[in-house]
Amino acid sequence: MGRNLKELTDSLKDYVIDQQSDAHNKGNFRKERYNNLKLSMDIAKNSSPHVVVNIGMSEAEFNIRTGDKNTGGLGPDEKYVFRWMGRADTLPDLNDCWNELARENGRG
Repeated sequence: MGRNLKELTDSLKDYVIDQQSDAHNKGNFRKERYNNLKLSMDIAKNSSPHVVVNIGMSEAEFNIRTGDKNTGGLGPDEKYVFRWMGRADTLPDLNDCWNELARENGRG
């Protein structure tokens, strides 16, 4: 099995902070904005493979088979989430988390 949901949350947080902390953005960058970044999966509400990303007061749901956004929006941070999801290991690890959750809930 790949990384768990906590490790994936930390990976996304580190990725977004790294991308945001370039020289052009130093004046407006607030690292603490990402302290509450959260990934979640709710198999009871939505049985299709997905991950919900919460950043600050924004939320979006993404299809973890395709990497497409289902609902919601993350404003300017959304582009970083798409880039992170496009990394070679991210979607397979998210799918592994989903499959594990499905097994735990008797749906896999």
